[in-house]
Amino acid sequence: MEWSIQQIARLAGTTSRTLRHYDELGVVPPSRIGSNGYRYYDEHALVRLQRVLLLRELGLALPQIADVLANEDDEASALTAHLSLLRQEQDRLARQIAAVEHTITALKGREELMAETMFDGFDHTQHKDEVERRWGKDAYARSDAWWRGMSDEERRNWTDRVEQLGRDWLAAAESADITADSPAAQELARRHIDWLRSVPGTPAAEPGGDLNAYVRGLAEMYVADERFAANYGGVEGASFVRDALLTHIGANEAPADR
Repeated sequence: MEWSIQQIARLAGTTSRTLRHYDELGVVPPSRIGSNGYRYYDEHALVRLQRVLLLRELGLALPQIADVLANEDDEASALTAHLSLLRQEQDRLARQIAAVEHTITALKGREELMAETMFDGFDHTQHKDEVERRWGKDAYARSDAWWRGMSDEERRNWTDRVEQLGRDWLAAAESADITADSPAAQELARRHIDWLRSVPGTPAAEPGGDLNAYVRGLAEMYVADERFAANYGGVEGASFVRDALLTHIGANEAPADR
């Protein structure tokens, strides 16, 4: 069997743009290219794509992934190692689920709340340390206080807004009719910057903060950091987001600030 690039993109939750980028890097080449120029993928290519996606979940950059794949001939053994890591993550998530279930039961008055149980499976320092390293302790403290101060409904609304923005970016990056300087992409850039302005403790939200420099730095990081690029379907999608943001900043920058 074989599948078209559009089918694989949909099944894998990525974009055709990303798959073409994988092909250019030699990470996941298609099994064949039709006379019409379309890429097609067979079962072997699907296994390779699965391995790439698993390695990216571990935080490896594409050049590192290429090296790993080049040095691993036994796909079954490689996937067995991945399976072990996935089971460890499954165990961690199961512990988190049990912890939240315990809290719900306690809140309903059916058992005593146990602090030792509430936080099983959680890693509270994972993002805290990175934010403090990049933007300082005050930035983390203020944004953390803002997040904790929200009601459950406010958090859901904010999360829904962010997720919708991400889906709209992916759709725009995938569209051959939308360029980074097009009105559609520029409207997304405006929404993106409005979202950044809504987070306290960042230069985007602070009066007198250097919004333009902050957006430029983030835009470049979306491309340079594989974890951020993954949110936009990979490096190529992240490059589209970066170009749209930089175009928007440039168009709205005061002459004196240039």
